[in-house]
This record gives sequence, structure tokens and C-alpha cells, in this order.
Amino acid sequence: MSKAPSPVFSVLDLAPVPMGSSVGDALRNSLDLARNAERLGFHRYWLAEHHNMPGIASAATAVLIGHIAAGTETIRVGSGGIMLPNHAPLMVAEAFGTLAALHPGRIDLGLGRAPGTDQATMRALRRYMGAVDSFAQDVVELQTWFKPAQPGQSVRAIPGEGQDVPLWLLGSSTYSAQLAAALGLPFAFAAHFAPDQLMDAVTLYRRHFKPSDALASPYVMVCIGVCAAETDAEAKRLSSSTQQQFLALRRGHPGLLPPPVDDITQIASPAELAGLDHTFRYSAIGSPETVKRKIEAVLELTGADEVMAASQIHDHGARVRSYELLAEVRAQLI
Repeated sequence: MSKAPSPVFSVLDLAPVPMGSSVGDALRNSLDLARNAERLGFHRYWLAEHHNMPGIASAATAVLIGHIAAGTETIRVGSGGIMLPNHAPLMVAEAFGTLAALHPGRIDLGLGRAPGTDQATMRALRRYMGAVDSFAQDVVELQTWFKPAQPGQSVRAIPGEGQDVPLWLLGSSTYSAQLAAALGLPFAFAAHFAPDQLMDAVTLYRRHFKPSDALASPYVMVCIGVCAAETDAEAKRLSSSTQQQFLALRRGHPGLLPPPVDDITQIASPAELAGLDHTFRYSAIGSPETVKRKIEAVLELTGADEVMAASQIHDHGARVRSYELLAEVRAQLI
């Protein structure tokens, strides 16, 4: 499949909390990164809902979206995503209706159906085990809250009704791809941590897409990990922070984002290293030329309309520099 002629590039920020810093530092870094992303011409800046993750500071996602949108001027800001089964659709409509009223034309609402956490935290969130089964109905309900109120409607989303808040469905499997196709919504795939069903999901989405008032034709975003540096060796070293954090999560001990190490093979078993290679196989890690080749391969494979880059880098300056280099790569691809 040929790549999209002019792919859009965007940013996914997991608001990482590096070792040696605080949540406040992480949130200030997120605002600084968003301002840099805006300066560099990235299209949108999304934040993800995760709970009980010491190394991720974006649990109160709508609050942080408001902070980022207030501190920027033009870049779109949104959720990648809100885990809808954790919330009443009416409350999501009110929160994002408020954001859209404050920042007209700049707010996106990406929706996922995973819990974004472990089972104990699910219970603390008051999420019941069957909530995921009503995801499709909850998405449709959420859409209705954004529509203008009907005569005699007793419950209304205020703010919310009549607001232009684009909905996206996010997924790491084929379920949300098929639902996005049926509802005529844009679809984003989380290839940065769950690569296995990428092409199955994209193919199903395009094959079954039904045009809607929201979208006339399929629109695919692929999220991948990106770690760009001046050399391949430096990028590989910086990316070891992501690898270590992922290993800690897999081992059942999620923690802060660790500093990079020179040799990841010294702290991971061969089986773990193979797992890391598999999980991050779509990640673009290296010098600008290496990153360019990898992104070209992803675009050639998927024909994606948009690439969203997630960069978990311990040093904030190096993270900003990674996006600067990615912007240089983008200029060569468009």
C-alpha cells in the first residue's frame, strides 16, 4: 500500500515522571513540550488516561488538557485517550464541552475502552467488570450529548450540547477499528505498545467504513514510539529509559521513568529483550536518517493519514530535541 501523500504529524505525551523529579516537574515539562510542538508545527497534542502509574502524571486527563490548551495558542489538544468505561458519558460530554467552550476548534476527544490500569484500581475507579461490554452504546450516547437538545429533553449536557468536539476511537485490536468504521469516526491505533494487530485493524477499518456526518472517508492515525538523536548510538541509549520502564511494568513493579543505561542487555534476560524488540518493532529510534527510513516504512505499510509520536525520554531537553529532529524528518517526507 502506498503511503499517504502528505501525512500529518502529531504528539502523544504520557506526561512522564522521570526519576529525580516530581509530578509538578512532569506537568511543567508537558506544557513546555506542547509549546515546542506548536512552534515546530505539529498538528495535535494528545494526553493519555492512566491510573496508578507512578511514572505517568496524566491521570486527570481533562484537567491537564485544559492546562495545555490554556498555555498554547493554535495546536489542537486532546485525549489519547479517555477510557470511556471509567466515566459516565454525560460527565465526559460536560468536561469536554467545557474545554471546547474555552478553546473553540482546538479540542479532540479520543476514546478507549481499556481500563488504563490494573484490576484493583479499576474497582477504586468504581468501574465494574462488564463496563467494557457497553462501550459501543456509551460512544453513541456520548455522541447524543454533543448534539443540540431536543424539545422536551429533560437531561442536557451543559456545557456540551452543540459543541464541535471531534470524537476518535482508539484501539490496540480490531474491536475499536470495526466500531469506528460502523460509526464513521476516525481511528487511531496504538502501535507504540501493542503492534500485533495493526494491519488487521487498519484493513478492517477501511474495508467496513461507513461515511457519517463526522467523516466522509476513512482516516487512520498510527501512533509509534520515536526517539531521535544526533546519532544512532545516542538514540539507542536514550530509548533504554522506555525499555526499562516497560520491563518494570511487565515485572509487576511500575515506577518512575529511569535514566538511560549504556547496555540494556545487562539488566534484561534474552527472553525479555526479544519481547522488547517485538513490542517496539514499529518504533523509530536513531539518527534523523534512521528515523526517516523507519517512518517511511510504517507509512508504506499502513498508508496512514497521520503519524503520532510518543517519546519517553528521561531528560526533558533530549525529549524536546527528539521532536525537533522529527520535525526535520517530517519536512523531508511531506
